[in-house]
Amino acid sequence: MAQQGQGETTARVDKVVIVGGGTAGWMTASYLVAAFGGRVDLTLVESGRVGTIGVGEATFSDIRHFFEFLQLEEKDWMPACNATYKLAVRFENWREPGHHFYHPFEQLRSVDGFPLTDWWLRHPTTTRFDTDCFVMASLCDANRSPRYLDGTLIDQDFVESGERRLARSTIAEFQGAQFPYAYHFEASLLADYLRGYATERGVRHVVDDVVDVERDHRGWIERLRTQEHGTVEGALFVDCTGFKGLLINKALGEPFESYQDSLPNDSAVALQVPLDMDRELLRPCTTATAQDAGWIWTIPLISRLGTGYVYARDYLDPEEAERTLREFVGPAATDVPANHIRMRIGRTRRSWVNNCVAIGLSSGFVEPLESTGIFFIHHAIEQLVRFFPGGDWDPTLRTLYNNSVAHVMDGVREFLVLHYRGAKRADNEYWRDTKTREIPDALAERMERWRSKLPDSETVFPYYHGLPPYSYNCILLGTGGIPVRPSPALDIADEKAALLEFQAIRDKARRLVAELPTQHEYFAAMRAQAQG
Repeated sequence: MAQQGQGETTARVDKVVIVGGGTAGWMTASYLVAAFGGRVDLTLVESGRVGTIGVGEATFSDIRHFFEFLQLEEKDWMPACNATYKLAVRFENWREPGHHFYHPFEQLRSVDGFPLTDWWLRHPTTTRFDTDCFVMASLCDANRSPRYLDGTLIDQDFVESGERRLARSTIAEFQGAQFPYAYHFEASLLADYLRGYATERGVRHVVDDVVDVERDHRGWIERLRTQEHGTVEGALFVDCTGFKGLLINKALGEPFESYQDSLPNDSAVALQVPLDMDRELLRPCTTATAQDAGWIWTIPLISRLGTGYVYARDYLDPEEAERTLREFVGPAATDVPANHIRMRIGRTRRSWVNNCVAIGLSSGFVEPLESTGIFFIHHAIEQLVRFFPGGDWDPTLRTLYNNSVAHVMDGVREFLVLHYRGAKRADNEYWRDTKTREIPDALAERMERWRSKLPDSETVFPYYHGLPPYSYNCILLGTGGIPVRPSPALDIADEKAALLEFQAIRDKARRLVAELPTQHEYFAAMRAQAQG
């Protein structure tokens, strides 16, 4: 029994069963054991026969809070996961062939109350908004690491002290803040690493197939029946079973709400291409290259490139998608097996039903254009801890959780739709249809406002969804298909301070490019230290 208030007691929910491994399952297990330690009994059940999707290899910069919460430093986990840094997403050919722009991890500067992107529309110093307004774009072009060889971070504002904070940080505490980089990593290796972390701290690991989900008279999950280990009982069950939604959709019958009316890409074909890091450049960014029926991701890891073609089967068949991807990669893709994936785009109506919480693909998924898959997992785990139930199973906590998760996914949906509606290219049926396809009514209203005034905190999706207003600015200015204009006030405002800020960005970018090591140099040193 746990004390609550002045003399009140309530039974604890102290037995959690996670069904499904992979990135979602082991991130959940690791985070919960870090949050609750031995005060909650944690069991993870996963099949030895079910493979993972394994393409969630890029992240938001908020992921640093996950590793900090687990009290893991980069040197602890990055070498084991073949991880690299990600400073931005690089978009190629979304406006026209040969054009590229960056959506960087960097706070947008303001001058005299107006964001620098607004000043750039009025006083463009070059044709590149990204290199004029952000330092990170130049570092990406030059393949630079965000850290010096001694580990020092580029901006003093972000320097991490050697002393650990008494309180571990979370996304919720730092909404609106921006750390200068995220990570690329091999998802399967991260799952392996976190499995070791979790089991060393007491998480019970059961490798078996779930053959039945038994519910009580209320419809709540009471126990799982496995093929070889008998029954597994719990109080709270976490569904990390991927697109099949074994608990939340199949056992509890919670409906799935599709986003495919506005995001038609429903398939992907992926390749894991061997890479010699001593000969190939390690770009510090995820690249999204527009194609005839979707786009190709390129993620540079220490030992290989993760690459794949996200496409809509209404416009392209799987065989042609694989052929296009192999031609895009070149000879290095020869004999590399392809992984074809059908994606379920949308979200489960409620991710928490009764005593079951869906996390990961069972909860929801949008195409990985902005690397939101692992962000969805991380955010959901944090919210589960935040709204963790007591013995009275207060339904308000479930409602708050479901609202938070739904807002994040619905907001990301709007942001991704903007990429396609905003893309200037319209050279075939696929890209022409992106301009006429149904979109959320609220987004249509917002886009009309953005034609007159670039997005700000009052005109983007109103609930937290991981994307700050500057992100919308980057997509609008980069894709180029929606006309935008500067604030009329800048026609008469004094531009001297803004021009000085543009110059300061150029000077800082030039200095950092000259001083910083390449990604190859930095990670070669890190791996040598880890092995030595």
